[in-house]
Amino acid sequence: MYYGNIKMYDIADGEGCRVTLFVSGCTNCCKECFQRETWDFHYGQPYTKETEDYLIECLKDENIQGLTLLGGEPFEPENQKELIHLLRRVRKELPHKDIWSYTGFVLDRDLLEGQRKHTDVTYEMLSYIDVLVDGPFIAEKKNLALYFRGSENQRVIDMNRTREEKNIILYHD
Repeated sequence: MYYGNIKMYDIADGEGCRVTLFVSGCTNCCKECFQRETWDFHYGQPYTKETEDYLIECLKDENIQGLTLLGGEPFEPENQKELIHLLRRVRKELPHKDIWSYTGFVLDRDLLEGQRKHTDVTYEMLSYIDVLVDGPFIAEKKNLALYFRGSENQRVIDMNRTREEKNIILYHD
């Protein structure tokens, strides 16, 4: 896996002050994507054990509320296989930090068992995520007044309540 950027003290991609990892590789190719360069699976730098260690160290800062995964596309099967290790470590070493992830895929259409982007680690990956922003960016539905998303079709899902209630529950900030 490759990544395009790591942002420390990000306040745009989730609640509070966050560490954000922008992974590389995306097959959604949304029209007017704000990071087209990240569609390339080899854009940026290789994601290594040292990268993961650096992210964990950054997350230890008491001013950081949590981790956000962006892209590119964190739920591309190739990326899931690497990101699961990071998410396991965050939950084990920093259980008080929250985890947000953005995906251009739709939770109940693409990521659940038997669906096109489901892998052997998708369920576990989703189990660690507190908030999932799902759905492709649709330029014709762009709305700059929305919190944590760019187009009106995208959902900000409270994954903890969704798991509890076995029904998609939207997150309200």
